[in-house]
Amino acid sequence: MLEHVLLSVHVLAAIVFVGGSAVATSLFPRYAPAPAGEGRSRSVAVALHRITRGYAAFGLVVPLAGMILAGVQGRMGEIWIIVSMVLTAAAALLLITQIYPRQRDALADRGEGDPARLRQLSMFAGIYNLAWAIVVVLMIVRPGSGQGA
Repeated sequence: MLEHVLLSVHVLAAIVFVGGSAVATSLFPRYAPAPAGEGRSRSVAVALHRITRGYAAFGLVVPLAGMILAGVQGRMGEIWIIVSMVLTAAAALLLITQIYPRQRDALADRGEGDPARLRQLSMFAGIYNLAWAIVVVLMIVRPGSGQGA
């Protein structure tokens, strides 16, 4: 019963919070203030910035529930769990050190943003999303576990 609850919390939190932050980080550069402001919306960019921060904070439930579940199941030493934890930490680090600060800086520019910086922000969002996509595949395939999903 505990395993089912932990798995449900882990998966639902990943869908809602990681998915929400992934979408927000991807969309932010499209709406961030820039010199060629066509189709730009500062209010949308501000909302996406808040979503990035809030959903990422609530997203801490995902690795927490996942690590507890892996511990309960005795799987902490399996390679797919270890690689998933490393990728999760890398994604979090990328969000904290690159994506969120660059979003904040883009909003501070108030329409004078450097398009090259927005392209870099898009690239970092893509890497962030790729890390999460790899984690999802690892959760499904479970390489080295001896049993598939």
